[in-house]
Amino acid sequence: MNVGSFLSNMKPRVRAFWRNEDGIGTLEVLLIIAVIVVIFLLFKGFIMEYVGKLISNSGSKMDEAIK
Repeated sequence: MNVGSFLSNMKPRVRAFWRNEDGIGTLEVLLIIAVIVVIFLLFKGFIMEYVGKLISNSGSKMDEAIK
């Protein structure tokens, strides 16, 4: 099989694959997850500090409510 015939046989398959829209939802979900992970990694320090403050404040408020 020479390269020319291989490429000519692959051309319709590639076009059909490109036009097939199955799995587009999966790709979109993966891209959204990737963006969320990148944002978390960029702001990880800030997020962890903020959550730590929320937890410590809620703990002290719970102690006051129990007394």
